[in-house]
Amino acid sequence: MSESDRICVGAIGGAFGVRGEVRLKSFTAMPEDIAAYSPLSTEDGARAFDVTLTGQTTNGFTAQLSGVTTKEAADALRGTRLYALRGQLPNLPDDEFYHADLIGLEVCDTGGAVLGRVKAVLNHGASDILEIHAPGLSATILLPFTKEAVPTVDLAAGRIIADPPDGLT
Repeated sequence: MSESDRICVGAIGGAFGVRGEVRLKSFTAMPEDIAAYSPLSTEDGARAFDVTLTGQTTNGFTAQLSGVTTKEAADALRGTRLYALRGQLPNLPDDEFYHADLIGLEVCDTGGAVLGRVKAVLNHGASDILEIHAPGLSATILLPFTKEAVPTVDLAAGRIIADPPDGLT
């Protein structure tokens, strides 16, 4: 199974209570849908968990993971990212993308000049931002992921066409 077959849908924030429940952050569009995509696996695929949401907490949910029955076992999973198989997730509309599909894509300007590759997709509240690593530069370029700044995403070709605002590159 390739890495692109799995999508990060959440992360464990640590133990909640003493019976093995965890604090769970959901990265899905509808946060409560995270349980519907289980079993969820760790990044290396070594462990998989059925997820049952048990309540809400600040910035997430409380959840019971299959096989996790003690506070110590739950705490040991703190920071673990959870992945779903792509086939478990809904198909996206044409203008939406999973972050995992954007990372590594080549970014070119509207004249065909290579700007770099997508290093990460960031979101600080308003909208997504592409962090682009440009060859020969130590700093990265931050490009708003909007229709104006990124008119074309061609996953099949592995390329993004960008029209960066003046002064960005």
